[in-house]
Amino acid sequence: MYNRSVNRIAGIETEYGLYVEQKGIADQVLEATALIRSCPFPAVRSWDYRMEDPRRDMRGFRVDHLEVDPQDAQIERASPVQMSDREIKSDHVLENGARLYNDHAHPEYATPECRRLLDLIAHDKAGERIVLACARAYHQATGYQPTLYKNNTDHHGSSYGCHESYTFPRETPFETLSRTMIPFLVTRILYSGAGKVGVENDSARVPYQLSQRADFFMEEINVETLYRRPLFNTRDEPHAQRNRFRRVHVIAGDANLSEFTTTLKVGTTALALDLIESGWTIPFTIQEPVRAIKRLSRDIKWQWIVETDQTTTMPAVDFQRLYLKAAQERFTGRDAETDWLLGEWETVLDDLETDPNRLSDRVDWVAKQHLLEMYIDSENLSWDDPALFALDLEYHNIDPDEGLYYALQSQHQMRRLISEEHIERAMSHPPEDTRAFIRGLCVQKYPRFVESLNWERISLRDENQSVKLDLSGLVSGNLEVLNRRLAEAESLTAFTRLMKEVVNL
Repeated sequence: MYNRSVNRIAGIETEYGLYVEQKGIADQVLEATALIRSCPFPAVRSWDYRMEDPRRDMRGFRVDHLEVDPQDAQIERASPVQMSDREIKSDHVLENGARLYNDHAHPEYATPECRRLLDLIAHDKAGERIVLACARAYHQATGYQPTLYKNNTDHHGSSYGCHESYTFPRETPFETLSRTMIPFLVTRILYSGAGKVGVENDSARVPYQLSQRADFFMEEINVETLYRRPLFNTRDEPHAQRNRFRRVHVIAGDANLSEFTTTLKVGTTALALDLIESGWTIPFTIQEPVRAIKRLSRDIKWQWIVETDQTTTMPAVDFQRLYLKAAQERFTGRDAETDWLLGEWETVLDDLETDPNRLSDRVDWVAKQHLLEMYIDSENLSWDDPALFALDLEYHNIDPDEGLYYALQSQHQMRRLISEEHIERAMSHPPEDTRAFIRGLCVQKYPRFVESLNWERISLRDENQSVKLDLSGLVSGNLEVLNRRLAEAESLTAFTRLMKEVVNL
């Protein structure tokens, strides 16, 4: 697999499911906070929230408030936590440029900004190991045994997210972006779903479905993330120069363990955005997309038919082929990684059309289903047996000694794309060609001088100077040469002098 640059920087934010033995649901916030605070890696804990406004909508307005899941609200009222929001979040910025924090009782790891696709996959996997190291340090300190799951549901009606972020030019009209992306996101679950036993939040009875998140989408478009979740999220936090960039904040995706699935999910989404940026738009869309994604996820016959806005029906695979064909026409030969993506995308769609079982070594939902079917056959069970919920959960256990996905990987039954060395390096080294390198470098070399930092800004102070670094413009182009020069700076003064040559301080 090649490691060429994609057309934009991207990142993945993963909220992990947490279970702590001898602790109840009312303890979740405190235990997740304690787990994050057990982080054994060097970090700066001065996150600056002033650039964040989750209520700002891409459509040009700001909502009055954000919805909260009623279950979460009931728990918070019954068991209030006597800590400030900042204390609860317990933000850590790590040497690799990533952010680690507690988000609504879920340990969350946000990768650094990546330009190369395999760097992003390595940093996503590094996040699993970093969070697991926190859990082990927490266990050593408290005696309580935590278990972490890279999934999206507790099977009791609550969901937590795995979000993707992509830079995108603001000049593209919102309507063009949303209209073309929604059908892509709806049909993407055919290969990006993580698989799920049963159905939540309605009376449908389905033994197994493609996606963990499909049950929880309620609207087509809005700014929410915790409740009334949309297929297309309109949060307008570009984390870059607002007049030039949007951040396409994708919440309509599952948390994946398969390296191949994550690579294809992110890579094809980046290609879909490339298409829109090139001026391509989809010729027709999907009727009632919220209903459509649930029907696709729950279709046990694997027919996967959707209704179009032209009052016709067509296979969801053919919807994906619309994007694939347009990408092949425009981007074939652009670089080795794009050609690899186009080839694998086509192969996966062919397999979905002819025999999805061929994808058991690459796609999470197929791999998990095969495991469950083997257990059902060996124990003479039915799909209604409660034991399957536990097995479903254990597929997502990120402890390599316990998780069923990692059992498959250890038996060489899952296709790998990155090396162990790449993952281990990503745990402590930021990408070398994005602005994340500058953030990570400050944590590595100048932690005692960091007053605050976030995705866009870094504030530094020593006895001689106070400097605010504006990184909001450093989201396009390869920064490898600049980053190499910054790493060679012998002092904070030399570092800031070099930065002044690049950005307006």
